[in-house]
Amino acid sequence: MTKSQLQQQEHAAFIKGVAESMGFMGCGISKAGFLDEEAPRLEQWLREGRHGAMGYMENHFDMRLDPRVLVPGAQSVISLLYNYFPEETQREDTYQIAKYAYGQDYHQVIKKKLRAFQEAISARLGPIEGRAFVDSAPVLEKAWAAKSGLGWVGKNTNLIRQKAGSFFFIAELIIDLELPQDPVATDHCGSCTACIDACPTQALSPYEIDGSKCISYFTIELKDAIPNSVAGQFEDWAFGCDICQDVCPWNRFSTPHKEPLFNPHPSLLSHDKKQWEELTADVFGEIFRKSAVKRAKYDGFKRNISFVKTK
Repeated sequence: MTKSQLQQQEHAAFIKGVAESMGFMGCGISKAGFLDEEAPRLEQWLREGRHGAMGYMENHFDMRLDPRVLVPGAQSVISLLYNYFPEETQREDTYQIAKYAYGQDYHQVIKKKLRAFQEAISARLGPIEGRAFVDSAPVLEKAWAAKSGLGWVGKNTNLIRQKAGSFFFIAELIIDLELPQDPVATDHCGSCTACIDACPTQALSPYEIDGSKCISYFTIELKDAIPNSVAGQFEDWAFGCDICQDVCPWNRFSTPHKEPLFNPHPSLLSHDKKQWEELTADVFGEIFRKSAVKRAKYDGFKRNISFVKTK
C-alpha cells in the first residue's frame, strides 16, 4: 500500500468516525463517476412514463448519472443514513401518514447536520470543496448508497440494510477529496415477495416501481384530482405510504430514532378519522408547522382524506 492510499484510508476512517459521532447510522464512500448500470434503467423508466406527472424527473439527466457534472471536480461521494423509525406510531383506526413525515421536515434537519459534518471534516483535513444533498437535487441517492456499501436496493426499490431495515433518510456529500471505495453489499431479498404482494395499487414488480401507481405519488406528488381508477385501493393512507416497508422482514430490526426533532405532534398520534375529517386550516398549520406534510398543503391533504373516505 502506498503512502497516498494509506492516507486515504485514514481520512475515510476519520470521516466515518465523525458521522457516527453526529448520530448518522451509516456512512459509506464511493468513487464519483458515471452510473453505468443505472443509465439504461432510468432511460427506460422515463420512456415508459413511470414517473407520471413528475416532469422534473426528466430534467438534468446527465447530472443524475454523474455527480462530476453536478459538482465539478468531485472525486468521492459520501453517503449517509439517518434513522427516522418512530418509537410510537399512529392509532390503527385512523388516516395514516408516512412515518418519515411524523416530525419536522427532514430536509432542514439533516441539511443542518450535513453542514456541521462538512465543517468538522474540513477542520481536520483542510479545505474541502463540495456540496451536500438531501433529496433536493438530481442525485440517485439509493444507487450511491448501495454503491457505497450501505445496503442493497431491494425488491421494493428502497435501500435495505441488514439488521437495520429501511426506515432511514439518505444524504450525500459530494466532495473533491479522493477517498477509497467501500465494498458493495450483497442482495438479501432472496425469494421474498412480501412487498410486491402487499402493494394495494400493484405499483411494484421485482426491483422496479411504477411511480405513477404508487400511493405516495397520488397523495403527495399529484396535484390534480386523484383518478377514480384507483378508488378503494389506498386503505387509510392520506399522505405517503409505508406498506412495502412495514411488511419487509428486515424492518423487524428497526429501532427507534433518537432525534427529538422527528418526534410527532401529539395530535398526529391521537387523532381519529372524525378529527382528521373535521381538520381546519389553522389546526393543520399547528400540527404540521414544520413538517413535510405541508408539501401537500391543506387543500391537498383534505383532498386525500376525502378520496379515501368516500371510496
